[in-house]
Amino acid sequence: MEGGDENIRPLAFPSTMNAIVALCHFCELHGPRTLFCTEVLHAPLPQGAGSGDSPGQVEQAEEEEGGIQMNSRVRAHSPAEGASTESSSPGPKKSDMWHPGYISHDKETSIKYVSHQHPNHPQLFSIVRQACVRSLSCEVCPGREGPIFFGDEQHGFVFSHTFFIKDSLARGFQRWYSIIAIMMDRIYLINSWPFLLGKIRGIINELQGKALKVFEAEQFGCPQRAQRMNTAFTPFLHQRNGNAARSLTSLTSDDNLWACLHTSFAWLLKACGSRLTEKLLEGAPTEDTLVQMEKLADLEEESESWDNSEAEEEEKAAVLPEGAEGRELTSCPAESSFLSACGSWQPPKLSVFKSLRHMRQVLGAPSFRMLAWHVLMGNQVIWKSRDVNLVQSAFEVLRTMLPVGCVRIIPYSSQYEEAYRCNFLGLSPPVPIPAHVLASEFAVVVEVHTATRSNLHPAGCEDDPSLSKYEFVVTSGSPVAADRVGPTILNKIEAALTNQNLSVDVVDQCLICLKEEWMNKVKVLFKFTKVDSRPKEDTQKLLSVLGASEEDNVKLLKFWMTGLSKTYKSHLMSTVRSPTASESRN
Repeated sequence: MEGGDENIRPLAFPSTMNAIVALCHFCELHGPRTLFCTEVLHAPLPQGAGSGDSPGQVEQAEEEEGGIQMNSRVRAHSPAEGASTESSSPGPKKSDMWHPGYISHDKETSIKYVSHQHPNHPQLFSIVRQACVRSLSCEVCPGREGPIFFGDEQHGFVFSHTFFIKDSLARGFQRWYSIIAIMMDRIYLINSWPFLLGKIRGIINELQGKALKVFEAEQFGCPQRAQRMNTAFTPFLHQRNGNAARSLTSLTSDDNLWACLHTSFAWLLKACGSRLTEKLLEGAPTEDTLVQMEKLADLEEESESWDNSEAEEEEKAAVLPEGAEGRELTSCPAESSFLSACGSWQPPKLSVFKSLRHMRQVLGAPSFRMLAWHVLMGNQVIWKSRDVNLVQSAFEVLRTMLPVGCVRIIPYSSQYEEAYRCNFLGLSPPVPIPAHVLASEFAVVVEVHTATRSNLHPAGCEDDPSLSKYEFVVTSGSPVAADRVGPTILNKIEAALTNQNLSVDVVDQCLICLKEEWMNKVKVLFKFTKVDSRPKEDTQKLLSVLGASEEDNVKLLKFWMTGLSKTYKSHLMSTVRSPTASESRN
């Protein structure tokens, strides 16, 4: 329901229902007509909808209703129920033929609820008019009273509830009305059906109750049935002296009817829009979450076993021989093995490297690319520095490029550890590294030296005193990262880091999405090769489909496959075995 009029922007707002609510009437002289509709607008208001400089309008009092400030402005209307009447002093009390237009300001959302006879926007007028005609002609329930749904993508979808109002002067002693809610979102309208049905029925019951009291009072004073029987041969409409067009305010004897309807319709739009909200559904846990849960469960299990062993040691200590009290107990094996294998250690007191972008600025683009290539490929990354805090900070930043299950850290060691034990290793400068490791293309070494006077402020360290005193030398047995295109994910990471329009937080989210994308490819490859045992030719075709047929991408997928959770692997294996088991039973 959007048009090109610059002065009106209907149905494009947050926290409110994207709809128009209208009261319609089937006039015996004119057919289906719209009496009163409420729409939601952003400022500025459309011309004629409560503008202060329009003739025939006066401002009424302000009132508070349900959190909506009602700043109502009366506008003289000639509704479809009655004939046009001229008056120099407009207002609902001057004539039953007129009803006011209202504007309510929602303080919370700065949205205006505008009620008048017709929408001023041509496209909205056409949509409401068509919905009105259909609701009181072809789209009706059996018995002509009750709710019904109809509509299409072009003209919107409509919730319509038709009903009768008692009128002692009308043909059949009743008039036919409908309340309609028009919306372009079919699913939202269907989901709102129970809410709309209950609230609109409440409005209808109140109108019918008021009209019934007036009808009974009129019938008691002057029964119309007997009078009509006595004048059976007189033309029907002529005998009613032109009262066929009695207004709804007259039928209900309620001069504040339109103000009440405006309040009810405005509340309906706001309440129905706020009761259904969009929520982020996380779905199944990610692989990182599963791995973290498994590691936590392992740690708790090992801690329990260690507590049990400690209790046994205390029992034995009661019968130890003399001189045994001075012996030291060994450290907790569960704790030490978990820290070394899982890479979980206390975070550094001071974060030296703020982010991957910061590290790239400090190391320089070529050195960072070489380092990142080795990290993604699963090669061993060795940092040598006297500053333990710096090494831990570097590992904390670099590990964000890998799935949690692929990270094995020994933060700081007094001797070299083999690559199968860790892919991140921190060493003090005097610790020797074997020659075959230094010459290997499967390892990269970052040596942190004290900066010379000529290079006291390397690039990226001007504003960081903790790094300005260092210089970083990145070496590898094979400069492979500089010669090759590299894995696709590395190129995308570098593109995000070099894009200064992206904040650090946005880059972090981008990295999470990239890891999840490639972990999904890993899952497909694992299922295809390890579970289904497909031939190499089919595997190569699959890699082409995944966009990972290059050598570096294949190596990355194989390494990341080691980071899959035990839960996922066991789930796949169980789904493969279950059909076989069921067939064997048969």
